[in-house]
This record gives sequence, C-alpha cells and structure tokens, in this order.
Amino acid sequence: MWCRSPLTASALDGLIRGGEPTICATLSRLTPIGKLSLACYAARPVADIYKALADRTRRIILDELSERDGQTLFEIGARLASKHQLSSTRQAISQHLGVLEDAGLVSTRREGRYKYHFFNPAPLSQINRRWPRKDPTMRIELTGVFVHDQAQALAFYTDVLGFQTRHDIPLGQDRWLTVVSPEDPDGPELLLEPSHHPAVKPYRDALMADGIPLAQFAVDDVAAEHQRLTEAGVTFTVPPTDVGEAWIAVFDDTCGNLVQIISAKS
Repeated sequence: MWCRSPLTASALDGLIRGGEPTICATLSRLTPIGKLSLACYAARPVADIYKALADRTRRIILDELSERDGQTLFEIGARLASKHQLSSTRQAISQHLGVLEDAGLVSTRREGRYKYHFFNPAPLSQINRRWPRKDPTMRIELTGVFVHDQAQALAFYTDVLGFQTRHDIPLGQDRWLTVVSPEDPDGPELLLEPSHHPAVKPYRDALMADGIPLAQFAVDDVAAEHQRLTEAGVTFTVPPTDVGEAWIAVFDDTCGNLVQIISAKS
C-alpha cells in the first residue's frame, strides 16, 4: 500500500507545534515513520472505502467480523461457505481481505503461524462527514458517570464492558477520561468523572439505596450480555427482566453506580 497524502511528516510536525492540545500530546510521541503512517491513514480516499464495500463478498466478510471479531483466514472461509454458500478460494478471500485492509476497514494481528482479522468501523465515519445533515440539530456528545477511582473505572469500562478509551488527559491529580463504543468511535463519549464534590456521595448513595441506575446502555441481547458479564465476575442487582417492549438488567459497575442495560424486542 502506498501513500498519496500531501500531508507529510514535516506537516504533521507543524500541527504538533500549533495544533489542538489533545491531538498534539499524542502526535508528539510518534516516530517519523509513525507520523508518516498516520498521514497516509488520515488521507485515505473515501473512494477506497466505496470500492471495498462495493463487493458483496467483502460486505459479508465485514458482517462476519462484526459478529465475531478476530478470525483467521480459515475461519472466515469456513463461515462464508457454511452460512452464505460462498465457495471462494483461500486466495480470493485473502485478496478481499487485502482490499478491506487497504481501506482501513480491517486490521490484523499475527500470533505465531496465525493471522487474526478485526473489523474497524472508524473509516466509515468519513462518509457521514462528507454528507453531513444540513438541518441544525441538537445532539448528545458527552455524558458522564461519577466514579471514586478513575483507574479502576477505566479498567472496568474497557476490559469488562468493552468500551474503548477516547480521551485520557492529565488534569492535576485527576484526568479528563472518556470512553466510547467501539461501534461508534466518533459518537457520544462517556466521561468517567471523579466524585470529589461533596454533593456527589449523598446523591449516589440515595440512588444505590433505592436501586436506581445512574446510566443506561443499549445492547443487542440482554440475556447474552448478562451471561457474559456474570462469567466475568460482574454482580447483577436485577437479572434479565421482561418489561413489555424491552428486556432490561441492572449491574453494579464497582465504581459506586448501578448501570442498566436494555435491548428492545423489536
């Protein structure tokens, strides 16, 4: 893969010297090769994404990786054959994966003899940025939960729940610490906010005493998520419950909050 970017490593150095602080903090630690690689990635043409998505087999590969990430070439081929009756050769599947990887939609990790493939939805946001909504709308970009230990909260919300870190900026003894859904990395952020303010403790204590969740997250299947989190050691205060139009469950986030998960029946 080659870089057609006019944004060179020296141009990135210019951004570091005069650009937005949270970006600069990350860019300043990159090696020259790392800066050039980032420049290539940032300038990847949207046309590459359209080309990658134009083929039905490649769309199905992304569907399969979205359903179960981290598959080998053999596993992908087996799922294409068994679920979709696509009898592509391993060479053809490898070529499809190469196109998806060039477009940034698939990333890989090699472990010994095996190469694992992962779905990366981030480049798809370029399409939305090219044709944004014209109507002025209010939207939620940031919400938050109070936590008594930011390091513990980050570990729980990423390693256990599956969110990914969006911002981690030192602010004195605390951090501006946000996480996002890996399915929408440019979407709403959840702030893991320190609970130092004296009004926070009685507020959270009252919610906990009454069993009221401080936050709610959507999932595809409450029962499956309940099983996964229970096996990971998470404590549920409300098991999967049918509430008419949806299923809900409530768990303790180990950081002083109750969190509800919900999946709509429709």
